[in-house]
Amino acid sequence: MLTFVARRVIFSVPVLLVASFLLFAFVRGTFDPTDRLRQSRDPEAVQRARHELGLDKPVVVQYKDWLGGFVRGDWGESSRTQERVFPVIRRAFWNTLQLVVWGVLLSAVVAVGVGVFSAVRQYSLPDYLFTGLSFLGLAMPPFWFGLIAIQFLAVYPKDWFDLTSTPLYFVGLRSSTGGGVGDYARHLVLPVLTLTVQIIASWSRYQRASMLDALSADYVRTARAKGVPRRQVIFGHAFRNALIPLVTVMALDIGALFGGLVVTEQIFSIPGMGRLFIDSLVQGDANVLVVWTVITAAFVIAFNLLADVLYGILDPRIRY
Repeated sequence: MLTFVARRVIFSVPVLLVASFLLFAFVRGTFDPTDRLRQSRDPEAVQRARHELGLDKPVVVQYKDWLGGFVRGDWGESSRTQERVFPVIRRAFWNTLQLVVWGVLLSAVVAVGVGVFSAVRQYSLPDYLFTGLSFLGLAMPPFWFGLIAIQFLAVYPKDWFDLTSTPLYFVGLRSSTGGGVGDYARHLVLPVLTLTVQIIASWSRYQRASMLDALSADYVRTARAKGVPRRQVIFGHAFRNALIPLVTVMALDIGALFGGLVVTEQIFSIPGMGRLFIDSLVQGDANVLVVWTVITAAFVIAFNLLADVLYGILDPRIRY
């Protein structure tokens, strides 16, 4: 196992380098940091700025200089806020990380539970109910669900019960005056629900289909014929193997989530990676966009590596 992990890590390095170079080149080709100077119609000022920023060099040389600074922690300066990119990314990533951790935990527990229950109780009334709810969740736009959740879980209860404040908050992750665990939880509920509504619906369908396939496998029928208890057949034989397809989907989805939750962070005014991406894209902040895209690619590659490792843990038949 250790040999396989080491080999995959080594193989991931050139993949990340190629991806980072392509992303760097695309961003450099799309956004010109000297665009505002061009409006002044001063060619000399534009040339000086391009020379200071190293934009007059070939893109390969620019990438080499940028990569050296990136490895040392020098990620450049934001043209939008004139702040170093590293602390900007760190703050945004921390806010997104909180949403991702709680959202993935809730989604995984609920989706796996619903998927296994629906497969075991196939064509029962609860199975039809969960199927209908999952289709509704897949069809429901997250921005619409977020706005409806704000109205029915925060605004309306305050009016109905004549409360001094809303039971759930919907701006940021903490109050400006501070607060403890309770304040944090009241801020977290609505964005996490908005984040997870489609994820739970999608993952539960994958888990149900995979579990049904595992329950019809020959080794499960053999275990039943040998008189193995039903619970052991479900969780000891079928469940672990049924998790393998879901692990692949989860790895791709979670890796992409670290790039930012654009809809959720915009609705609830959370300064995370998604909101940072939108602000930087609108303002043409190339230095932030390059780092954002490279970090997102790194997490996608890392979680794909994690998925490969989990395959061997879930299914001992897989050999590396």
